[in-house]
Parts: sequence; structure tokens; C-alpha cells
Amino acid sequence: MVSKRVESWLFDDEQPAVRYLAMRQLGGRSESDSEVQEAKRRIPTTGWVAGILAERNPAGWWVRGENHYRPKYTSTNWKMLVLSDLGLTRENAAIRVSCELWMRMKPMQKGEPGTQLPGPLHHCVVGNAVRALIRFGYEDDPRVQRGLEWLVETANSKGGWSCFGSSRGPSKGRTLDSWEGLSALSAYPRTKRTASMQRAIDLGAEFYLERELHRQGARYPPWHRFHYPVHYYYDLLVGLDLLTALGYADDHRLRYALEVLRRKRRSDGRWNLDAVHPDVEGPIAAWYDRHPKDRPVPWALERPGQPSRMITLIAQRVLERVEGTTGAS
Repeated sequence: MVSKRVESWLFDDEQPAVRYLAMRQLGGRSESDSEVQEAKRRIPTTGWVAGILAERNPAGWWVRGENHYRPKYTSTNWKMLVLSDLGLTRENAAIRVSCELWMRMKPMQKGEPGTQLPGPLHHCVVGNAVRALIRFGYEDDPRVQRGLEWLVETANSKGGWSCFGSSRGPSKGRTLDSWEGLSALSAYPRTKRTASMQRAIDLGAEFYLERELHRQGARYPPWHRFHYPVHYYYDLLVGLDLLTALGYADDHRLRYALEVLRRKRRSDGRWNLDAVHPDVEGPIAAWYDRHPKDRPVPWALERPGQPSRMITLIAQRVLERVEGTTGAS
């Protein structure tokens, strides 16, 4: 259970997006609750969301109208991912305009709407976009449906995805880093999932569980640091949030990641934001050193090393799912 002190911090008026999400996800309040509705009403006008929307061009884009993806992480693609996390939906007129613009860009459309996706494609880009658009309320849009179909069609037959293109074939190894395809399928309403979607989910989840959310090659320190925004990176909190949302909260193979999560909780019951992306080591960091113009622009809502409302909200909802299935304290 979340402590009264932490609950008060998450439920305060400073960030109505967090207040809304916390009341729904931790407080168990219904969407029709008057305080929930009031918090939701204030999301576009107060706090982080208001700041992001203030930077938006009236035509629907951020930074550049001709490129939704670059610069990372300040352009349209990245701002839309964050807004989808913070409770905005197509009920907001600005979001409707930006969603239509976004879906006219790669990766959602080429040629006739909803008929195909352009190539080459990346599972991370498509998965992120589909997940966000579902959260915005576009799960029945033919372009989003085609994105879901593509993710299912190109999933590895043994479960999981790779970021770059299809993960079929010997040269396309599966990786824990490519979590976005599974997240898109997880966001799609359970009652609407096809048998092929559920199979892709089951196999994808098993890929993570058999590796205990962290075992793939040598220990990679950034996976043990918690981040927000996540963008397209992976860490243990990303894995825990995804797998517990899919119904695997009582699987014993989450034990290692849960121990890390509990160990990182502060004495006051909150969690810190550990780092801001790009948080990379090894070959990726060396590549950025050789190509400094391609290095992403760090962008965050909160300060690293300080208590984070977003990390605390995500961590607490993970533990509540786990404790709801095991009775753990």
C-alpha cells in the first residue's frame, strides 16, 4: 500500500496529470469520480502538459514541421509519447490535430490510409507510435490496426522482437531492448485482442520472463537505472510495469527485478529519477562519441537524483499489482 505521505505527494494539485493517473491507478477511483474529472480537466492547462503544449506549433508539430522524429528527444514523436503517458486523449482538440499529422508521417502510413506501412521499419518506432495512439483513443483506426498486424506478423516465432525491421531470420536477434512491440499489444484492449495477438503477447512475455528481465549478455548498468521519459530505452522498471500489466505479477521470475525495485525505494517511500536519456554505455556510447551530431538532446520533466513523481507512480503501481496477487506487504 502507498503511504499517506507519498499518496499526498502524488495526489497534490501541482501536477494534475500525475494526480489523475494516481487516483485512477493507485486510488482505485472511477473515471466518473468528480475529483478525477476535475484533475483530468486541468491536465492541459497546468503543469508539465501545459508546458509541452505551449511549445507546440498550431499546425500540430514540435520543433520541425517536416520531420517528426528529429531532433531526438524534443520533436513531435517524442513529445507525443510523453503526452500519451500523461492522460491526454483525442478528446483534446490539439491532440486530435497532432495525431492526424503524426499518422500521416512515418511509420503509420504510406499510400492509401490504413493499407500498408512503409519500409524499412523499426519495431521500436512502430511499437511506440501504436501504443501512444491507442492511449489517445485511436485503437480502431485502420492505420493503428495495420501497425498492430505488422507487429504480430514480424514477431520472432520464438517470442520477442528486435528494433530494426523484422526479427525473423538468423541475423535478427531478439533483444530485451525491443520492448515496444509488446507494449503496443499490451495497450490494446484485452477484449479486442485476436488469437494471433495473444500468442505474440504470450511468447513475448515468456522471452522476458525466462531472462528474468535482465539476463542478456553481460550485466548492462543502464538497465538498472530508472528513467523517464523512457523514449525507446529499456530498464528493469519498464519490464516490471509491462509484465505486471500483462498479468504476470505473480511469476517468480520477476523476483530479481522486484528486489532491485524495492532496494531503490527511498526511506520516505519515494523513488528517484536515476538518469536522463541518452544513458548508454559500451558500443553505443562510443558510436555517439564518433557521431556527436547524432547524439540525442536530453529532455526530462524532472531532475535526476531527485524524487520523481513519474518513477514513484510507476513503481507503486507495479508493487500494488504484485501485492494484490501475492498478499505481500
